[in-house]
Amino acid sequence: MDDIESPTPSGHKPKTRKKYGPREGTAQRRQDVLNAAMQVFGTKGFHGGTLSDVADLAEMTQAGVLHHFGSKDNLLRAVIDYRDNVDSSVAHAAYGIDFFRHLVATVQLNTTRPGIVQTYVVLSAEAVTEGNPGADYFTGRFEGLRDLVASQIRELSPQDNPLPDRQLQAAASNIIALMDGLQVQWLLNPGLVNLVDDTVFGIDAILRAVAAGAAGRHIVEAQDAAADT
Repeated sequence: MDDIESPTPSGHKPKTRKKYGPREGTAQRRQDVLNAAMQVFGTKGFHGGTLSDVADLAEMTQAGVLHHFGSKDNLLRAVIDYRDNVDSSVAHAAYGIDFFRHLVATVQLNTTRPGIVQTYVVLSAEAVTEGNPGADYFTGRFEGLRDLVASQIRELSPQDNPLPDRQLQAAASNIIALMDGLQVQWLLNPGLVNLVDDTVFGIDAILRAVAAGAAGRHIVEAQDAAADT
C-alpha cells in the first residue's frame, strides 16, 4: 500500500505515515502474543494466566489477541507448538550413543533459556488437571518420546543378551523422567543443581545398566507384596 498523506493546513508540507506490509505486521504481532503468552503461562500457569495478562504484556487489546488465535485454548496449543519448534531437541537423524549426546547438548542449550524451560515445566504439570486442553498433546508427546528413546536404547543393548521390550520402555521412561525432573530442581535451585552434569550422570547410569544386558544384576529389587505375606 502506498504511503497515506495526512491533510494539513494550507502552506504546510503534507506529512506521511509509514505503512508496514500486512504480512510483516501480522506475523510480528502474532509473535508478540506468543512471546507474551509464554511468559504469562510460564509464571502463572494456563488457568492462572488470563488473556488480559497476555494482551497487556503484548501491548494490544484482548480482542487483538483473540483476532490472532481465536481462543485461550488455541493460544495454549500455539505456545506448545512454538516451544517445540524452538526446542528441536530430539534429532531423528542421530542414532545410538550420538542420540544421547544430542540430548545432553540440548540440556546445555536449555541452561541459556530458562523461560522456555519454565513454560514447559508449568504446562506439562498442569496437563494432568481435569479438562486441561494440553492433556492430549502431552500424552502423545510422552508416548512418542518413549518409543523414540527406547528405539535408541535398543541400539546399545547387547545383541547376545538384549533387554526385553518392557525393560527398554522402562529405561526410556526413566531418561525422560530424569531430564524433566532435573529441570524442575534446576529452576528451583540453579545454584545447587548442575543441570548438565547431573543429566550426564543419570543418563550414563541408565545406559550402563542397559549395556549390562538382561543378565545384569540389580542392586535394588522390587519386593513381591504377595510373597511377603
